[in-house]
Amino acid sequence: MTRRKGSAPDAVGTFCRRSELAFCAVKFLHTSDWHVGKVLKGRNRLDEQRAVLREIVTLARTHQVDAVLVAGDLYDSAAPSAEAQELVVRALMALRDTGAEVVAIAGNHDHPRTFDAYRPLMNVAGITMVGSVRTAESGGVVTFTAPHTGEPVRVAVLPFLSQRHAIRAAELVANTPAENSAGYDQLIRDLLTTLTAGFADDAVNLVTAHLTVTGGALGGGERAAQSIFEYHVPAGAFPADAHYVALGHLHRRQTLPAACPVVYSGAPLAVDFGEQDNTPTVCLVEATPSTPARVTDLPLTSARRLRTISGTVAELGEHAAEYADAYLRVIIREPARAGLREEVQAVLPGALEVRIDPEFAAPLQIARPDRTQGKNGPAELFAEFCAERAVVDDRVQALFGRLHDDVTTTTDAPAH
Repeated sequence: MTRRKGSAPDAVGTFCRRSELAFCAVKFLHTSDWHVGKVLKGRNRLDEQRAVLREIVTLARTHQVDAVLVAGDLYDSAAPSAEAQELVVRALMALRDTGAEVVAIAGNHDHPRTFDAYRPLMNVAGITMVGSVRTAESGGVVTFTAPHTGEPVRVAVLPFLSQRHAIRAAELVANTPAENSAGYDQLIRDLLTTLTAGFADDAVNLVTAHLTVTGGALGGGERAAQSIFEYHVPAGAFPADAHYVALGHLHRRQTLPAACPVVYSGAPLAVDFGEQDNTPTVCLVEATPSTPARVTDLPLTSARRLRTISGTVAELGEHAAEYADAYLRVIIREPARAGLREEVQAVLPGALEVRIDPEFAAPLQIARPDRTQGKNGPAELFAEFCAERAVVDDRVQALFGRLHDDVTTTTDAPAH
C-alpha cells in the first residue's frame, strides 16, 4: 500500500544516491517491546517509561532518521490504562514530529483490533499502525520515500499471529507437536513470501514482525506461553533480498544468523528481574538499495537499573548508597522473622522483592505432628511449625496467641 510520499529529493539527495556514500543511506530506528503500563512488583513505572520514550524520540531527532519501526508490544496489556494509551500516542506523535515515517505493529500483548481501529485517525497524523495480518494490497506492505535521501522504501509488516489462529483447533488435537509446529512455520513462510514478493532492486526493502525465531534467546521477562519454541520460524524464512528484518517479541538484543540481518532490538527497559543483565538499546540502521545494512546499537539509560543483591540486613544497610538508584530483589542471608521485610525496606527503599536465602530457610516438613505425644494444643503446634521453618521470634508466638484467643473466645448473647 502506498500511503504517501516524502519530500522530493533535492540536488544533494540525488548526488548522494548516485555516489552511494554511507552517510547518505536511508536511516531508521528499530525498537520494540515498550510494554507501557507494565507494573513491577506493584510499582508503577510510567514515569520511567515516559523518560525512555523521550530518549528514543531524542535519538530519532539527533540522528535525523527517515523512519522508526516499532516491532510490537507497545503496551503490556491488551486493555491498557488511559494513562498508558496517552503515553504511547504522544510518543508516536513525537516520533512523527521529528520528520520520520512511523510504522508500528501489534505484538502478543497488544490488542490487534484496537490497533486497526486507530488506523484511520493515526494515518491522518502520519503514523501507520497495523494490528492484524493483512495482504500486501490491504496494508501488509507500507511504502514511502525516505525524506532525507529520496530513496523508495518498502516495509513488509507482520503483526503477532498466535498459533491458535494459525492452526485449527481440530489440528491441535489430532496432530503431533512437530506437525503443528511445521504448520505454523509454513504459514509464516507463506505470508512472508506473499508480503515480500514486491521487493524491488531500486528500493530499501525491510521486514518488521513480532514472533519467535528458532535459536533466539529469551530476554527473561517474556510471556512464556506465547514464546514457546514449538511455534517458531527459522531465520532462513526471511528473504535474502531484505536489507533488514526488524523483530520484536524476545527482549534481549540479538542478531540471528541468516542471509540478511535478522535482529531483535530488545526491550528498551528491563521489564522484570530476569532481564537485569540485558543492555537496553535501540538499533540505528543505515542502508541503501545496493549496500548492506549497517547496524549501530544506541544505549538507553533513562530507566532505573534492576539488581539482585544478597546479605544480612546489616551488611546491605552498609552499602545502601550504592543501591539508591536501582529497584532491588533482595536475598536475605538470615532466618525469617516478623517484620523482616519492613526492616529491609527501611534501609533499602528500592527493595521490591525480599526473599530468604535457601540456606537459611528451613526445609518443608511433610510429616504431620505426632499428636500422641501431647503436642495437640494450637499454641504448641504453631511453635513446632515455626521451629521447623527456623522462624524464631517471640512476637510471632504472641501474635498467634492473641489471634487464637480472638477467634475462639465467644461472647454470650443476651437472652431474648
